[in-house]
Amino acid sequence: MLRLPAMLWMVFFCSVPFSLAGDDAWESLFDGKTLNGWNRAALGKARYEVIDGAIQGTTLDGSPNTFLASDREFADFELELEVRVDDELNSGIQVRSRERTTADIKQNGGKGELGRFHGPQVEIEKSPGQSGFIYGEATGYGWLSPEPRQKPEASHTLIQNGEWNHYRIVAVGPRIQTWINGRKVADLTHEGIYKTHPTGKIGLQVHGISRGTGPYRVAWKNIRIKQQ
Repeated sequence: MLRLPAMLWMVFFCSVPFSLAGDDAWESLFDGKTLNGWNRAALGKARYEVIDGAIQGTTLDGSPNTFLASDREFADFELELEVRVDDELNSGIQVRSRERTTADIKQNGGKGELGRFHGPQVEIEKSPGQSGFIYGEATGYGWLSPEPRQKPEASHTLIQNGEWNHYRIVAVGPRIQTWINGRKVADLTHEGIYKTHPTGKIGLQVHGISRGTGPYRVAWKNIRIKQQ
């Protein structure tokens, strides 16, 4: 039997990528067949169904913003999924989000619509666009990411129009980072939104459309999460 000097064994073990053990921590949020573990938020009327191993959201005539929300809530996590969206439709991935309650409205000085899904949203839209930047859906903040507010050149072409695109989202404390197809887009630290939304549900948005337009579609698949 080959015997290695103690120093070589130490070098070997120190070089092993310990992240491999962390692969076991990933869990699927979508079984590829059903919407088990997901429910549509109270407001909105777009249709969600499973087609060809993906969750497909389809607008209905004049449908407002609609959200399919995870049953479970998450605080710090790494989320990965693939998305494909019609060029005519805007969409998003909600993180740490929830439906507005009576208590939320009272805390907000009586403002807001009961049942409205709200929280940080990672943008999805065709290229060139602002996909991957973070918006404060129904929070009063508008864009949380400063780039879309400050830099016209924040518009990019990382989304491959009409194709499946890979999203990665890492949320730890007040910091949210995003990647599209392996390229980093946003690195946001926002204490305000973290104070109001430290934990919450994952949500899949079908954006509202005007009457007489559509139907348009967005689809998500291979949705998995690793809690921190």
